Amino acid sequence: MARIAGVDLPNNKRVVVALTYIYGIGKTHARNIIEKSGIDPDMRVAKLSDEEIARLRNIIEKEYKIEGELRTEVSMNIKRLIDTSAYRGIRHRRGLPVRGQRTRTNARTRKGKKKTVAGKKK
Repeated sequence: MARIAGVDLPNNKRVVVALTYIYGIGKTHARNIIEKSGIDPDMRVAKLSDEEIARLRNIIEKEYKIEGELRTEVSMNIKRLIDTSAYRGIRHRRGLPVRGQRTRTNARTRKGKKKTVAGKKK
């Protein structure tokens, strides 16, 4: 099992897919990394040699911000928005959608389970 950036890559997956298990690397970045390292994209992780794994590890460490470093940066960006009382920061603090989505209906992922409010009697 190959271990890159503290993440165990699954042996039975293709290298391109396995790299997406690392936080901060999606399909496009994975394809770019494979292209730079000169590894066959259809190869499975289990069949990679130690030299090829080292090549992948070097490219990822030099050129990409991943895992802990990226998570820290994202959380610091959110904290900065909250501290400066920016509109987006207030939305983060209240647990509401940040990117302009409607909240009258939907938005259940951010708002959580429904809280029923008693109806007004006439």
